[in-house]
Amino acid sequence: MSEFKKILVPVDFSDNSRKVLRTATELAGVFGAELSVVFVVQSFDEYSGFFVSHVPIAQFEEEMVRSAEDKMNSFIKEALPADTAVQTQVLTGDVAETIVEHAARTGIDLIVMGTHGYKGLERVLFGSVAEKVVKTARCPVLSINPYR
Repeated sequence: MSEFKKILVPVDFSDNSRKVLRTATELAGVFGAELSVVFVVQSFDEYSGFFVSHVPIAQFEEEMVRSAEDKMNSFIKEALPADTAVQTQVLTGDVAETIVEHAARTGIDLIVMGTHGYKGLERVLFGSVAEKVVKTARCPVLSINPYR
């Protein structure tokens, strides 16, 4: 049986992510593993030459990160018991690539993520993120269908 010492949970702040996080927390307890939760703000680097009235792209991205950090704090408080040991981080970049790179860089042993995120287009996009992570991660990926 594999030893999982570090578990990564990418979230999108949806109810589905909350369910996945709770499952990952249980797994972390079983294995005595560290739990790390990340949210990735899609990078706007490819739009850096574009003009958007009133706000430079870099400033907009910084505001998105700050907002996501606040949302992460609220999300964790609502989703987990107060005594749960968890590390959180907000990253920027291509979502799937950033998750995989972060996992490799930080020695993650297992990625636990949902098969779907928000409803509608976001649901489809998060599903494609999960697929890319499964295909490219260097560690095992447990994908959870939150609808079952």
